[in-house]
Amino acid sequence: MNTADTAWILVSTAMVALMIPGVGLFYAGMVRKKNVVSMITLSVVSALIAGVIWVLYGYSLGFSGDVSGFIGDFAKILLNNVSIDSGNGIPEMLFMLFQMMFAGVTLAILTSGFAERIRLSSFIVLGVLWLTFVYIPFAHWLWGGGWLSRIGSLDFAGGMVVHVSSGFGALALALVVGKRYGYGEHSIEPNNIPLTLVGGALLWFGWFGFNGGSALHADRIAVNAIAVTFIASCFAGLSWMVMSWLKGKPGSLGIASGIIAGLASITPAAGFVGTEGAIIIGIIAGIICFIALDFRIRKGIDESLDAWAIHGIGGAFGSLAVGFLADPSIGGYSGVIYGNSGLFVSQIIAVVVTIIYAFAVTFAIAKIVNYAIPLRVSAEEEYVGLDISQHGEVGYV
Repeated sequence: MNTADTAWILVSTAMVALMIPGVGLFYAGMVRKKNVVSMITLSVVSALIAGVIWVLYGYSLGFSGDVSGFIGDFAKILLNNVSIDSGNGIPEMLFMLFQMMFAGVTLAILTSGFAERIRLSSFIVLGVLWLTFVYIPFAHWLWGGGWLSRIGSLDFAGGMVVHVSSGFGALALALVVGKRYGYGEHSIEPNNIPLTLVGGALLWFGWFGFNGGSALHADRIAVNAIAVTFIASCFAGLSWMVMSWLKGKPGSLGIASGIIAGLASITPAAGFVGTEGAIIIGIIAGIICFIALDFRIRKGIDESLDAWAIHGIGGAFGSLAVGFLADPSIGGYSGVIYGNSGLFVSQIIAVVVTIIYAFAVTFAIAKIVNYAIPLRVSAEEEYVGLDISQHGEVGYV
């Protein structure tokens, strides 16, 4: 066991854990004040669901053994044989905990797709099924020795496993659940932009552990991951700001969204690209995610808090960018600009597969759950707000 590596991943795990309530605060500021408690609670419950699933069977299915390249086995169910003393430089128990936080963050991001209209009981059932049949397979395919990793696909810290899965999953859920009452007929404004900015700040901070910790060592790759994470987020925030300025005024919410778009886009590439690659990814991410959000609004799709436009599109773009920009002097892999087109082909396959699988399976799960237990609250409950109808509480007096 390397004590320096262990200390760094302990800190990174705590930073990623902080991102879970960060998502809740980020989302809570963008909904109406009658749903603030609901959004924060959904993120907290996401952590609870992920924690229980990960201990019972999630970690085992994701990271132990292999069944035909698709899923792991039950060798480490209930964390059997997961050591606190040994592992690849760090205790396996710590690696398990680090990965658990990723699952919690991903499920929290997914709540964007049905904000202000989901039953808590239905969400719990949906969350269990979604982690089991969407997130865990992705984690195994790309990080646990599954088939996508075998064909050479790379995902340093979760561009596909986390962001594509939650972004396109949120889009599927929005289509199944349907629009909020009054959406498109009258303005539905954020209730507290400063709250969203605080949540965004927590995400920005936690992302250094998210990407830097994914090196799994306190080494040069971790340093590079943190550096390019900040660089890409800065350039993305600025490019989004310019895009919004061209259409009107550069709102703070848009700038924060641009920063998150840059973070999501650099995530799959953080251990494989250098400064130049981070700048390119950041600039383009701010532009294409802005365009995606504008497209979503024009089409009248009520994917309320834009996980699809920011996380889904950003994660997909960043994953493809790895195939172009991977620098062999950073992570040992070469992209197209260094004469290797094979990696780009592998990235295309992985992105297409994750998009289709995440959307289709999430759509199917949502339909099944909705048939058994209605996903959506009643019209009266939605009118009153989920804070009162689901929790018996109010966010603001």
